[in-house]
Amino acid sequence: MNRHLVRDRIESIGIIPSIRTSSAADARFAADAISAAGIPVVEITTTVSGAVEVIADLVRTMPDLIVGADVFDLEMARQCVGAGASFVTSPGFDRRIVDFAAREQMLVMPGALTPTEVSVAREAGADFVKVFPCAPLGGARYIRALKAPLPDVPLVASGGVNEQTVAEFIRAGAVAVGVGSALVPKKAIQQRQPDWIIELARRFLGLVHEARERRLVP
Repeated sequence: MNRHLVRDRIESIGIIPSIRTSSAADARFAADAISAAGIPVVEITTTVSGAVEVIADLVRTMPDLIVGADVFDLEMARQCVGAGASFVTSPGFDRRIVDFAAREQMLVMPGALTPTEVSVAREAGADFVKVFPCAPLGGARYIRALKAPLPDVPLVASGGVNEQTVAEFIRAGAVAVGVGSALVPKKAIQQRQPDWIIELARRFLGLVHEARERRLVP
């Protein structure tokens, strides 16, 4: 899937589920449930055991699912892209990863926190800038504060996004949100309860849609 289509799909959906599990089997279970709920995108963190193999398996068996990878270094980015990942994210800004993604014509979403970091990431060619972690700096209020001087930078809020805060992040100006355990509870995975994850995913979709509708009202 090309870079522009991936970008459009992420913006349209507004949610990037982040899967951080203790095993490859758990990650696959979570991805299946998220896809079944109508969210065709997942981010596999490379802290998952066998993350590269999980990405390759999802790409091979679920062609309609946009599979991304959250990476910590350039070598892992290479491995994940080689496995078929459609986008790459990182918890912080690493220019080598951004430059690599550009050469591969791959969507890239580096992490940043301060206005300087956000600006540098955008100038380096980031498609989105992941503001992480949001919660310790004020959550949605911090996104709103960043958007004031940087209105044209597409920000993805990550860290502290849950059912109670997701609408606030969207109304504050985030183009999308990254959601982890609030969408993929550890117990739901351990107990193999896909309906639990599906229900949460549908709630998040509804909350994002409603927040966007309200943001358009003068």
